[in-house]
Amino acid sequence: MSVVQSIRTAAVAAIKSLYNQDITVADVAINVTKPEFEGEYTIVVFPFTKFSRQKPDETAQRIGDYLVAQHSELIAGFNVVKGFLNLDINQAYWCDFLQQQYNNENIGIQPSNGKKIMVEYSSPNTNKPLHLGHLRNNFLGYSIAEILKANGFEVIKTNLVNDRGIHICKSMLAWQLFAHGDTPESTGIKGDHLVGDYYVKFESVVKEQAEPIIDRVLENDFQDFEGADVEKLTKLVTALHKPEVKNDPDKTSKIMGDIKEMSRNKTEIMQQAKIMLQQWEAGNHEVRHLWTDMNSWVYQGFDETYKRLGINFDKVYYESNTYLLGKDLVEEGLAKGVLFKKEDNSVWIDLTADGLDEKLLLRGDGTSVYMTQDLGTARLKYNDYHMDQSIHVVADEQNYHFKVLQLILEKLGDPSAPGIYHLSYGMVELPHGRMKSREGTVVDADDMIVEMVDTAKEATQEAMQKHADFTEAELNTLYETIGLGAMKFFLLRVDPKKKMIFNPEESIDLRGFTGPFIQYAHARIKSILREVGPVAGLENFQYKGALLPLEKELIVINEQFPGILADAHREMSPSVIANYAFQLAQTFNSFYAEKVEGVYTYSVLREENEDKKKLRLQLITLTANTIRQSMKLLGIHVPERM
Repeated sequence: MSVVQSIRTAAVAAIKSLYNQDITVADVAINVTKPEFEGEYTIVVFPFTKFSRQKPDETAQRIGDYLVAQHSELIAGFNVVKGFLNLDINQAYWCDFLQQQYNNENIGIQPSNGKKIMVEYSSPNTNKPLHLGHLRNNFLGYSIAEILKANGFEVIKTNLVNDRGIHICKSMLAWQLFAHGDTPESTGIKGDHLVGDYYVKFESVVKEQAEPIIDRVLENDFQDFEGADVEKLTKLVTALHKPEVKNDPDKTSKIMGDIKEMSRNKTEIMQQAKIMLQQWEAGNHEVRHLWTDMNSWVYQGFDETYKRLGINFDKVYYESNTYLLGKDLVEEGLAKGVLFKKEDNSVWIDLTADGLDEKLLLRGDGTSVYMTQDLGTARLKYNDYHMDQSIHVVADEQNYHFKVLQLILEKLGDPSAPGIYHLSYGMVELPHGRMKSREGTVVDADDMIVEMVDTAKEATQEAMQKHADFTEAELNTLYETIGLGAMKFFLLRVDPKKKMIFNPEESIDLRGFTGPFIQYAHARIKSILREVGPVAGLENFQYKGALLPLEKELIVINEQFPGILADAHREMSPSVIANYAFQLAQTFNSFYAEKVEGVYTYSVLREENEDKKKLRLQLITLTANTIRQSMKLLGIHVPERM
């Protein structure tokens, strides 16, 4: 039981004894004591005044007296500040914790709780390589899965590959028209990059073919359109000439975007792509053969990238295997009267009564939409694993999509519905702005990895001159460890809900809020431990003397790790772990570097008192283990030396 849990349990007993009131441990709010006050933890007593019928200070005083009298093994003393009860934890507690946990390499890891959670992340399209946005997705999904496992859950890591649909047909068609038989082998280009090049090529042709159509539309010439599209375009073009639109760049941009999209859909090459999609769904042999070949190139490229990133999955799902199951659910929904058909034979669900809108589930030509596929996938995954929760790591652009998905599943009575959880995250931008797949301005994950490793090499080469005993292979491994660690930490240190700007140079700073800063703290500890060597009797040693301030502070921060782990799960945010690991490394650096009159206050190597030396060896061993465990949950390796 952690010190916070122990305090809560003791406080519950105090309230029962003093006021004959039954409360739960969840009713006891505890904060870390502010630095300007004495003590380690603070109980917020204001909620208890409703039955103590005393002022906050008087209530705090009575509870403090009780805790010292009845739980002296835990509470050594207290002080009251404006109704807050600041507790001074018995030093013996900290020393006992240190002795028991200092060499625990699995510190913080909780036993199985019997619950099962699926975490779906990555979810790439097979029409382009992984990019910077995918990196945040992969690191976030992997880390959340590790955090859940550490909290006692059985976790299934899954990847839903978007391997079919109009976007895939775009790359296929462009390859068919312009590649002249090129393959990864014949060009020397990584498979996912080669396919991505033809997606960009397709979009450039669409843009070229759409320009004259857009020009005609803006001149009120709608010869390329018919029916409802003509009516819609007439309204759009008319709106463009209204003063309130002319003077509003945002409104103008929105209307022009609608016109451009409608014009894109009327281009010859886009019509060809739509025909190819219909052929794919009809099982056309030639189209399916091309699809299989090009996807195999992409999968090989993905696997290389995943391996280098340290990302893995327990199960891979493919939308090509789930969209038909989604169609089955659509048929069920029609039979139940939950869904309805329109005149063009398309299938919809009306969610207006729920404050949403009507949602298309099946096109009039019988082809699926994303929602159809996601419905089928939700049922398939639940049938496979019967998990308590299914977490979808997807950017916040899909917030509405997942709200609708869960609502449809609920209306269909599907057992997967209650467990749907959308772990939404903000987009990643570079200092020069947002990336765009259609325009080929996306930063490939592979290129970013190379840049990060090169940046790590440049940033550390000067320091490496002091370590001539590193082999070239060891140095290359170190650069990879630092570069990838910097990238992962930088992308995970920000709360997932927030958008962020990724700056490669800032992420590698050995003195900043970065992964390398924490990695270096771990390496420094390991260097000290190697120099000291094995110490007999350390495992049975418990310090009895007085703890110096930073000795105590380091123990306290290490002891908080299980609570931090629980917070990271509750908030679904690896940033909680990242911030904690940085605070721990900072505190160790203060411990390591503090001097008084030129003498290191907390020296391990130069400490002459054997008990103090053993205490500090236990303390830095514990700190190294906690740093390693924290960074492992973020998917980051920590080197033994730097």
